Amino acid sequence: MDTERASPRYSDIDLWDPPDVLDAMLEGQMSAVAAVRAALGAIADAASATEVRLRDGGRLVYVGAGTSGRLAVQDGAELVPTFNWPADRLLLFIAGGEAALLRATEGAEDDTAQAVRLVQQHHIAAPDVVIAVAASGTTPFTLACLREAKRRGALTIGIANNRDTPLLHEADCAIPLDTGSEPIAGSTRMKAGTAQRVTLNLLSSLVMIRLGRVHGGLMVDVQAISAKLVRRSEMILHRLTGRGSEEIAEALCRANGSVKLAVLLLHGCSPDEGARMLERAGGRLRSALRSIGASEHAAGLAGDTPVSEEVPSAQRSHIGDDVSRR
Repeated sequence: MDTERASPRYSDIDLWDPPDVLDAMLEGQMSAVAAVRAALGAIADAASATEVRLRDGGRLVYVGAGTSGRLAVQDGAELVPTFNWPADRLLLFIAGGEAALLRATEGAEDDTAQAVRLVQQHHIAAPDVVIAVAASGTTPFTLACLREAKRRGALTIGIANNRDTPLLHEADCAIPLDTGSEPIAGSTRMKAGTAQRVTLNLLSSLVMIRLGRVHGGLMVDVQAISAKLVRRSEMILHRLTGRGSEEIAEALCRANGSVKLAVLLLHGCSPDEGARMLERAGGRLRSALRSIGASEHAAGLAGDTPVSEEVPSAQRSHIGDDVSRR
């Protein structure tokens, strides 16, 4: 198993000077990202299959143990504030439960009974999507979750850092990450973990984009539930519509914090009309704007023309910095 193999190259790493140790470990991190690039096709296929299931009302289920489990849980948890993914359509399974998020409970990874029980208790089936992550590709807890979910009709995605492993062979969508041996043998929190984190980030972000939760490169499904997010929502609305702060604040209030609905309100829709248009458009703001017959100028402000035509360049630079900052 490559992720557990000790590499002769690093056999004396504890004797190296600190700069050389850091350089070697950083090199490993770069190679981990390269391993993800080799898997981009598999990630795209998995995202396409996931999109179909989620459009049918399915839930996202993240599964893992140890480092892989913590990375999976982190990716899933971030979908709610970033993309307003419904919390009731998100399940996060980590071997050992919540306690394993804060301290190592390595023995829990062998608890296959708990894995099966979780899948059954939450009635996982079609059209749910299970994303199972394990560096080894053989972790009993993770593998048991995947097998039971697949048996019940869920779409299964396997992410592993070793080829020819059960997790990849049995998943509907396999994403192999060939990160090889670690600078510290068996410490998959390093190269393997980095590749997993990048892959999860790419996969979930692409799915959210495909589901219409991003428009013009902006997080238009972000909910204004804090002062910071209110400011971000206002910046997004200014960029998309060019309206003044008072109009934007009023529209955001009438839309109960929904940026996409606020955009439609600023184009003359009522809250009910805007909500119906977004529903008919499958949540895609661009399609909803087309459906109300927005003028060419209004469509341009909504992101269908180059950014240089939306706001002055100096102002655009400032807005871009604020919108991207979390």
